Amino acid sequence: MTDPQLADLVRFVRDRSPFYREHYADLPSDTAELTALPLIDHAVFWSGHGITDSTVLTGPHTDGIVFKTGGTTGAPRVSFYTRAEWQAMARRFGDGLPAAGLREGDRVANLFYAGELYSSFVFTLNLLQHAPVPTVQLPIGGAAPLDYVVGTLRDFAATVLAAPPTSLCRLAREVLDTVGELPGIRLALFSGEAFYPDQLALMARAFPNCAVRSIGYASVDAGILAGPVAGEPDARVHEVFTGDKVVELLDPETGEPIEEPGRPGRVVATDLVRRLMPMIRYPVGDLAEWVDFPRRRFRLLGRSEEGARVGPVTVYLEDLRTLVTDADEAGRVEGVQVVLRHHDGLDQLVLRLADNAPAAAGRPELARTLADRLERSRPMFADHVARGLIHPLAVEWVGPDGLSINPRTGKAIRLLDERLG
Repeated sequence: MTDPQLADLVRFVRDRSPFYREHYADLPSDTAELTALPLIDHAVFWSGHGITDSTVLTGPHTDGIVFKTGGTTGAPRVSFYTRAEWQAMARRFGDGLPAAGLREGDRVANLFYAGELYSSFVFTLNLLQHAPVPTVQLPIGGAAPLDYVVGTLRDFAATVLAAPPTSLCRLAREVLDTVGELPGIRLALFSGEAFYPDQLALMARAFPNCAVRSIGYASVDAGILAGPVAGEPDARVHEVFTGDKVVELLDPETGEPIEEPGRPGRVVATDLVRRLMPMIRYPVGDLAEWVDFPRRRFRLLGRSEEGARVGPVTVYLEDLRTLVTDADEAGRVEGVQVVLRHHDGLDQLVLRLADNAPAAAGRPELARTLADRLERSRPMFADHVARGLIHPLAVEWVGPDGLSINPRTGKAIRLLDERLG
């Protein structure tokens, strides 16, 4: 696309952001065609953007909000927004809530996580304030004891739940074990991860009158991208917030832009209005396929190779590879594959390691070391394991030729999402 808005943004970032100035150094000064711009390399982008020193930002951050987007404790990823940017995002996202099923007079229990620089609770609170239909908010939070949550839902006659799928399922089990069901809940709004058939069946038992819908599609780093589609039975289908957001689907192998329906591609996002911490052709880390390209409607298919989403926790692939390299002092691991599975109602992260050692001796010790280091470097992962929201890390050993490969290229696949099968 060639767009005056994009051309102005490119000029702005080349002038104000050292990262983008270097990123576009080989391009003509008047480049304004989206597909002519290189994709952002996550490793380079985040290595240049720190808490107190950033080559990405276009100016000082003096008014707004800060959120942590993941990463290990040694290299946290933080996203900066101005006050105007954050408010505009909340208004735009709030406009999509009626399509998700929100009605006038709903009493919405916000069960997303709050504090520690997490964004979901605060953003949900803000977007409900800007929603075009009046509602009553119940700001319970994700850390509240389950008995308290159930009591509050009953006391205040809640009609809508807003939470990640793992939290909703944990609440559903509590409801089944205590009060049996809550028929007054008619809508559950989720984000951050997918819903699977076993989880939907659990929700139906605890909340027999409840529809499960996406609250919308966004990420802390890339911002808001798309809203739910009214009347669409598939909660994975979203419609891009066109006008100030651009979503591209690119062939995972060739990088070719995809326009035909049903062909999976990497989700790449461009925000045309965000100026403090610009995001131009940023790989979001998901796979999707177009359902209706002219109307920019797509279906989410799972994760691509930027990060592994385990329940509500994101673990970046480069962090996992570094974890293995640092722990493997004997040099026995010659290949790493990240596998995502779902069983017994919970997600599991599996490290599949190609072992070049002739004997299995030492494998259990290395597996324990990896689990310990993951817990220390990614406390949110350990916390969610302890609370029964995700399975513990599993390590799977294979021979040097045991990693799954792409049949077209012969290359090892870095991330396998087996939850989609």
